[in-house]
Amino acid sequence: GWQDPDPQNKFDLVVIGGGAAGLVTSSGAAGVGARVALIEANLLGGDCLNVGCVPSKSLIHAAHLAHTTKNTSALADSGISVGQVRIDFPKIMERIRRVRAEISHHDSADRFTKELGVEVYLGRATFVDPHSVEVNGKILRFNKAVIATGGYPSLIPMPGLKELHALNTNPGDKPRPYVMTNETFFNMTAQPKNLVVIGPGVIGLEMAQSMARLGINVTVMGRSGRVLPKEDEDHALIIQQSLESDGCNFKLNVSEYVSVKTTGTVLDNGLPELSFKIAEEIDGETVVSELFVDAVLVATGRRPNVTGMGLEAAGVEYDTRVGVIVNDRLQSTSNSNVWAAGDCASSFKFTHAADFMARTVIRNSLFFGKDKMSSLLIPYATFTEPEIASVGLYGTDLDEKGIKYRTFEKPFDQNDRSICDGTTTGGVRIRVEEKTDKILGATIIGQGAGNMISEITLAMQSGTGLGALAAVVHPYPTNAEAIRQAGDLYNRTKLTPTVKAILRGLIKVQRPGVAVSKLNH
Repeated sequence: GWQDPDPQNKFDLVVIGGGAAGLVTSSGAAGVGARVALIEANLLGGDCLNVGCVPSKSLIHAAHLAHTTKNTSALADSGISVGQVRIDFPKIMERIRRVRAEISHHDSADRFTKELGVEVYLGRATFVDPHSVEVNGKILRFNKAVIATGGYPSLIPMPGLKELHALNTNPGDKPRPYVMTNETFFNMTAQPKNLVVIGPGVIGLEMAQSMARLGINVTVMGRSGRVLPKEDEDHALIIQQSLESDGCNFKLNVSEYVSVKTTGTVLDNGLPELSFKIAEEIDGETVVSELFVDAVLVATGRRPNVTGMGLEAAGVEYDTRVGVIVNDRLQSTSNSNVWAAGDCASSFKFTHAADFMARTVIRNSLFFGKDKMSSLLIPYATFTEPEIASVGLYGTDLDEKGIKYRTFEKPFDQNDRSICDGTTTGGVRIRVEEKTDKILGATIIGQGAGNMISEITLAMQSGTGLGALAAVVHPYPTNAEAIRQAGDLYNRTKLTPTVKAILRGLIKVQRPGVAVSKLNH
């Protein structure tokens, strides 16, 4: 097992939490000469490596391969035929764990200690006073501390849900009920037959589509009447329709999650059958229905990990819903020597947001920096098929703020590469100030949207206007040409009747005989 080092002198920085924010903070600070301790209570790598980004994208990859080979009509259109596709679910899950293990060395205690010079402690940290923490019976004193403890998935109030979720984690000698959050979802070994996904947000939809493509009957449930509530409604509908075409069912007007319980039957896949009851509002009537399933994924949001670490002893204010209370520099509002980064202190619960929050904390805590969280421009993506990626402000945001704007769109059914690839769904939508080409926000929906959004993010970060993007030469044929073409659409708006008349005049005087005849007059 791991042997904690013996703390000698006071640390320049103690980092609590070994997820994305904690790893970047500790490695970055050690890299510039700070004496750093990193404390992790569970698994280094945090949610992203162990139960989030890495395993989910590995599952999405397998589901994409299955969908491509099973989509016989698209294959036939390209002159390709394949035989029967067989899904080996245990092997898919085995590969997910193998990929995770392959990547894990990058976040390992061994690497952080030997290669990066960080002193790693594996255990639960508890503040004992405003300048020290205790871990495994050892007291670590610090000049500055960073809380990077991440978050955890929240369960909805539903009779039976909490008990079955606990039984999934520790079944003892009973059959393990598949009542899961993302923290246990990737531990599956048996393939479910019928899956309920509670929560039509990013995690819920990504996993719902993947499981449907692997041959599982999936029902997605929610209360708001729609999916992806942050996205433009027409874009969200495109995603929903895509999942429906993959076989997902939707119940988005749930008024009450009535109960979930085992029926006493164990199915031939070894999983306990579950009775799942809900009440829905349908045409003004409340209708109670019962589904018989063998798997439930709860994907209804996350809460910050801020309890059980003695924040009171450190004089650090926190809220169990919001997280550590910090100012715009990510500094605790009640203890100036404590900082926070990542899911435990932000509504932007993304790995890349945690990464850049950590960089901000290093500069501000160690080098008297003045960097602000509010200055970070954070894009995000949902990796369904089609993907959807956004940056900046949506139209609803701009409307609420009273900001006048114009929208320029280039659909992918007018993009040559998309037509070649047969991926013409979606397009590029860019919002600019009403009287200039300053980009205020953008959404891309379609194949590769997550990669494409970075070009617009860079333009916004550097103050490059939409009109200037029209002058950026893109390789042909690429999907990203749609961004340049949106710039062309903006530039055409500058062709006012006066400008057009001047341009026509310039062309006219260059025609043979025109200049001479004018001279003769």
